[in-house]
Amino acid sequence: MDNKDKAIELFDDGCNCCQATILTICEERGLDKAVATKIASVFGGGMTQGELCGTVTGATMMIGMKYGTDNIEDKETKDKANALVKEFCKKFREENGSLRCSELLGYDMSTEEGRKLAEESGKKKEVCPKLVGRAVEMSESL
Repeated sequence: MDNKDKAIELFDDGCNCCQATILTICEERGLDKAVATKIASVFGGGMTQGELCGTVTGATMMIGMKYGTDNIEDKETKDKANALVKEFCKKFREENGSLRCSELLGYDMSTEEGRKLAEESGKKKEVCPKLVGRAVEMSESL
């Protein structure tokens, strides 16, 4: 199973979009799965505000884990990782029309009513797994 399918399966099994994305590579990068799950638990639904899509957040975390640096003085590596994040976000926006959860789903995800409507309409089940899988593919292709 590739990471795209793994991410979709994790989402279908109950992970939020950010968790499903980041959990695909956390273990190979030395990040404890429980820690990654906990950290990413608050980024779903655009941080419950309908803002930056959680899968975009997870994908940028993936980029940081793969290409970032733990040396705060390593500006060159940091700049390269930031350039990859910028490239990823540009491609994601071009492909999907937005980086914002509420815009991607067409519901105000900052409200309980909006989250309920996204769920009941089937929009979340239709859109989110595709975004999760595609974000993983896109981040891995950089």
